[in-house]
Amino acid sequence: MRRLFPVTDQTSADRTAPTDPADRLDQTVPADRTAPTDQIDQSDREWSLDELADAYAYPPLGPDGHWLRANMVSTLDGAGQHDGRSQPISGETDMRIFGTLRALADVVVVGAETVRQEGYGPARARDAFAARRSAAGQGPAAVIAVVTASLNLDFSTPLFTSPLAPTLVLTGAAAPADRVAEAVRAGVEVVVAGDGAGVDPARIVRELADRGLRRQLTEGGPRLLGQFVAADALDELCLTISPVLTAGDAQRISGGPSVTVPHRLAPACVLEEAGFLFTRYRRI
Repeated sequence: MRRLFPVTDQTSADRTAPTDPADRLDQTVPADRTAPTDQIDQSDREWSLDELADAYAYPPLGPDGHWLRANMVSTLDGAGQHDGRSQPISGETDMRIFGTLRALADVVVVGAETVRQEGYGPARARDAFAARRSAAGQGPAAVIAVVTASLNLDFSTPLFTSPLAPTLVLTGAAAPADRVAEAVRAGVEVVVAGDGAGVDPARIVRELADRGLRRQLTEGGPRLLGQFVAADALDELCLTISPVLTAGDAQRISGGPSVTVPHRLAPACVLEEAGFLFTRYRRI
């Protein structure tokens, strides 16, 4: 793993590089001009989970503050999935970051179609993050919040029957009454976050924050992320760029109606390992 941005340390070669690019060929750096060891970027090593957690830490939040970040993966040619799933375009380090982001969050917001396609289970407690979560006043694992208009979900799966923190269902006031009743009978808390059949993305953020779930993470899918983008409710995008090409007609990471004016974000961090780029962009 290497940090490409922001640059905090430079290698000795960077510190002594000539100004003329042609003079850089076959240059040997004299030993007495090398940077001190503690200033040299030690690249291409595996980062610890603590280092990843520090790199992806949520910003400080005020008493009424909240922060919604998305975590997505995309191929070089813009596909957000392959054969309907994200796993084929992911990698080992991407999954370590996926787990780290979950371990930092109060709540993971996910669309019902993603729950069905990816076979979602409850977030699990991890010893490596236990002290960090306790110090932040968090429970042992993040809450999963499923966004659905139809409530077409299997309430007998472990996501609903055996989570460490009760799974929430976010829906609209006009959701099917029989499905809402079935969810309630199964012991699921149904949160109304919209006046119609569907949800209001900005209201999702507020409803969760009102429950003390202020460090928010969404894992999509593309339709849900598109709703957050359209509502200008997204504070941060953590995007893994996978070094593969897939062609085909797979969805992008964000779908739905186009925004009137594109939302511009600013880069916060870029890491690299094995050709994967792990980027973070924040709202300006």
